[in-house]
Amino acid sequence: MEVIVGKTAGFCYGVKRAVEGAKEELKKNETLYGLGEIVHNQEVIKELENLGMQFIEDIGEAKGRTIIRAHGIPKQIYEEAKEKQIEIMDYTCPKVLKIHQIAEEYTNKGYYIFLLGSKTHPENIGTLSYCGENKFVIEKEEDVIKALEAFEKSGIQKVLVISQTTYSLEKFYIIEEMIKNEIPRNIELVIKNTICQATEIRQKETEEMAKQVDCMIVIGGKNSSNTRKIYEIAKQYCKTILWIENETELVLDKIKSTDKVGIMAGASTPKESIEKVVKKLNVEFCDEKYKK
Repeated sequence: MEVIVGKTAGFCYGVKRAVEGAKEELKKNETLYGLGEIVHNQEVIKELENLGMQFIEDIGEAKGRTIIRAHGIPKQIYEEAKEKQIEIMDYTCPKVLKIHQIAEEYTNKGYYIFLLGSKTHPENIGTLSYCGENKFVIEKEEDVIKALEAFEKSGIQKVLVISQTTYSLEKFYIIEEMIKNEIPRNIELVIKNTICQATEIRQKETEEMAKQVDCMIVIGGKNSSNTRKIYEIAKQYCKTILWIENETELVLDKIKSTDKVGIMAGASTPKESIEKVVKKLNVEFCDEKYKK
């Protein structure tokens, strides 16, 4: 069996920065809080908890220094933390902060905002707080007409389109064309592809790999948006797909007769998780040296 690991598999810059930052803070502080899951990966969460980090869902629960996760937070939470005199360590991904700046800038200029992504994703909940009242979340193609109807009712003559950093690149282009085709010509339309470049590269590599292998193994948390996207891409081009969080979930019977396996991991998946999956495959199917 040949095992191919994606070059872009694992932590992206923003996640690596947040996790490493939290570990450094834990060396200096006996008490450290994390507002929400720092990343969508239970292996990482458990490791940080073992080091002493306490995860909370409300800033009011904090009783000391608090880490802001890579996904970011709504701007009112910054204000609440300041009022409660809670010291925050902001590890919001710089790419997400840039989207906040864009959203706020265009909102102040009187634009209606279309945000492509999930309504419930923490990143978008934060971004929406910078979009004012005139906004609409487009999760899928079917939402475009509803978004345009809401925009038309607002009476506003200009609209900005932005997206979640981990949104599907394929869906972004489809929805972009739908909006361009349906929106009246007298409307000022600004479209900014705010999908993270690392996400774009990862999705493209997943597609190419899935076309070349007999089985794709996608490693990452089941609540990870970017992992779900690469799973969906892999499923389009490869018949056998396994989505696992760690090596214990490998179903060996599904891949024992496979000649070539591709491995891709989400942006919140630590290097160690990928290495453990590769080692287990090697032990079972590949290299005799692992069986000694």
